[in-house]
Amino acid sequence: MRILLWHVHGSWTDAFVRGPHEYLLPVLPGHGPWGLGRGGRPWPASVREVRLDTLNADSVDAVLLQRPEEIAEVTRCLGRRPGKDLPAAYVEHNTPKGNVPNAVHPLADQESIPVVHVTHFNQLFWDNGSAPTVVIEHGIPDPGHAYIGELPEFAAVINEPVRRWRFTGTDLLDRFAEAAPVQVFGLGGDGLPAALGLPARRIVVRGDLSLGDLHREMSRCRVYLHLMRWTSLGLSLLEAMHLGMPVVVLAATEAARAVPPEAGAISSSVDDLARAARLLIDDPEEARRRGDLARQFALDRYGLPAFLGAWDALLEDLTDRRFRSGRVLIPAQERKSQ
Repeated sequence: MRILLWHVHGSWTDAFVRGPHEYLLPVLPGHGPWGLGRGGRPWPASVREVRLDTLNADSVDAVLLQRPEEIAEVTRCLGRRPGKDLPAAYVEHNTPKGNVPNAVHPLADQESIPVVHVTHFNQLFWDNGSAPTVVIEHGIPDPGHAYIGELPEFAAVINEPVRRWRFTGTDLLDRFAEAAPVQVFGLGGDGLPAALGLPARRIVVRGDLSLGDLHREMSRCRVYLHLMRWTSLGLSLLEAMHLGMPVVVLAATEAARAVPPEAGAISSSVDDLARAARLLIDDPEEARRRGDLARQFALDRYGLPAFLGAWDALLEDLTDRRFRSGRVLIPAQERKSQ
């Protein structure tokens, strides 16, 4: 199947394009959000960059939408309306913003394009109206068990931690920096120690590393911190668990489903998390034991095969004419049990 999608969420796309299909990514000379193409990613040859305005209308079998504006752009360039003349699904990566829990999804008032939520929390908290919805949880290409834990330090991956502040739980980092230095990876970390009022030896800004380098450096740290208050589900958390790291996690949004307590610690009490974090920093054997449990859980729930299988089942539904005449979506895991 030839699937058109924009390169919007790099980590999610990294998993999606490992399926058996051909993936068409729009590219523009200046790149940017509407023409990033492959973006230099080492993706399979089945991922092709295309000029959307030169595509033949019949060269696309389905489109994967990730922004409301893409519906009009596909219609303009291909002359085929997503959900009407062209099989389509809309991937919702984000938690709702603003009027929670009454936030209405942009595709709530239509019934021809299913909204695919990446977490059960998102499906619950968005008002989806009459739109058909399904949850396809994340899948992670397994980076392998790389955990070393030689450094009695924390690792955290936070993009723009100063600007996003309470959303990302940046304001909570100082509680953990009391126990051990925190290495913070990700974009936009400049000025973070000063913003927290801490010396650079306690909050170590590591910047935006390549995925391989990131995994290697994270794995040297003893504990992974995930303090997000309001996020869909950080893929770096799932990557840390795949690596075999013990995780200390704020129990917000989807985290309670994604992290069992035996994988490290999960709580809405920062005091409880700080105590558990100190224990793991001081006990490398216990940290390793919990990291092993975290890895096994992540492989079982967020492995790549289940993710790709669920998407193949949905794509089969989308291209079936019965879907566009009122067929009800059935999640793949439920369909197997029938």
